[in-house]
Amino acid sequence: MIGLSVAREIKRRERGARVIVIEKERAAGMHASGRNSGVLHAGFYYSPDSLKARFTRTGNAMMTEYCVARGLPVNRCGKLVVARSDEELPRLDELYRRGRANGVTLEMIDAKQANEIEPRAIVHERAIWSPSTSTVDPRAVMDALVGDAIAEGIEIRFSTPFMPSMQSRHLINSAGLGAVALARSFGFAQHYRMIPFRGLYLYSNEPRGALRTNLYPVPDPRFPFLGVHFTITVYGAIKIGPTARPSILHGALLLATHPELRALALEEIRKTSRRYIVKRASVLARGVRVEDYTRWGTPGVRAQLYDKRTRALEMDFVIERDEKSLHILNAVSPGFTCAMSFAEHVADLALNT
Repeated sequence: MIGLSVAREIKRRERGARVIVIEKERAAGMHASGRNSGVLHAGFYYSPDSLKARFTRTGNAMMTEYCVARGLPVNRCGKLVVARSDEELPRLDELYRRGRANGVTLEMIDAKQANEIEPRAIVHERAIWSPSTSTVDPRAVMDALVGDAIAEGIEIRFSTPFMPSMQSRHLINSAGLGAVALARSFGFAQHYRMIPFRGLYLYSNEPRGALRTNLYPVPDPRFPFLGVHFTITVYGAIKIGPTARPSILHGALLLATHPELRALALEEIRKTSRRYIVKRASVLARGVRVEDYTRWGTPGVRAQLYDKRTRALEMDFVIERDEKSLHILNAVSPGFTCAMSFAEHVADLALNT
């Protein structure tokens, strides 16, 4: 997603340039991009000084405009973030403050107003309503981007892994899970390692319209993820999740270096139980039954950067570069939403070295 967006932005600015995208797989988006949740985030989770805050709001608008122009489906169902206790109300207020600081359209509403939007939502006093959150079909978006890139004169070479012998005026590394390994061959990313988190959503058999909007909890500040939530797909299906489980090797690393993440690791193990993850989701909505949730979706991988110096997960975009190459080392959620806006930033850096 980001690689194609950057390639198109470079070609738009330098029409005479030869732009080549190399892709080791036989098609685009076979990993993280094509298995994305499909949510176009509004941009209110992120601190105002972050790159995520800078690019999410504009990226949402650009992606929405692109989908409409190409006739791709967009489900503008919005999102409710609901408080569940008195303890969560100050954190809800902080989310609202961040969103307003980031220029995001939001409403702080009471429980009655929230239930007018989603009658099944369980709300303690207040909720945030985000009308600009929507969902799209990631595969449809990827296919459209490939077609547009080729039509614009970009050469895409599938089934072509990167080789050190390849020559270019400038190389942009947007290899996702493989970004750190590739960057090291250029002398970058020396104090980073990549940790893959495997994510799954569990799908409901309930009919389309059984839930009207995306429904999220207030995030737990102890954990780096958004918590179990309901997503309404672009086609109206309901799913809950995601899980975010590191591999056994990387999970052992995190536990060894971060004893405080033990609760996260244990929680992620529990979430692989269908009954447990449905129970977690049931605190957000009425009438949630385990027998309605029978099918796990296709797994996806979150390519999460880990800084060995600070012994912490990197939660914002990270780029390292010189005059010959630029390496996008961390483009985690909401990277899909940000892609077109983030691509402008990458093009600025790459073309002004």
